[in-house]
Amino acid sequence: MADPRIVGYLNRAVAHEMSAVQQYMAQARLTALWGMAELSDSLRREAQEELEHADRLMTRLMHYGLAPPGGQLAPVRLGRSVRQLMEYNRALELDAVRMYEEAMAYCRRTGAREDAALFSALLDEEWEHVREIDAQMNANGSGDSDGRER
Repeated sequence: MADPRIVGYLNRAVAHEMSAVQQYMAQARLTALWGMAELSDSLRREAQEELEHADRLMTRLMHYGLAPPGGQLAPVRLGRSVRQLMEYNRALELDAVRMYEEAMAYCRRTGAREDAALFSALLDEEWEHVREIDAQMNANGSGDSDGRER
């Protein structure tokens, strides 16, 4: 029998990761419209990574004999500048960090080692995403350009 709280964390995590996929894909389209092919490709790759996270979480749910949730996705956050996109994405990733820290701690306390290992691995990957976003923001300086020719 699966711990209902762990199942709750898994369900929340799937919804979060699918929301991230949607946000990164929408931003990839927006930056492509701005003529920023490199950033668009980077956002598309980020969406793929988030999709892989969702796949791992769904696999764990199925291990428990449960179907992945068909939950509500968070609204996509677009922006008027690259900096605003990065700020939204950083906030999204930090939400995942907080969720995975909480889930990992609970799993460790209850002895759910496989679940703790999954949440720990995802936590490390989300921290890496935060570092990548920080590096992009620092490399772009103010990053206030929307990429469109004036």
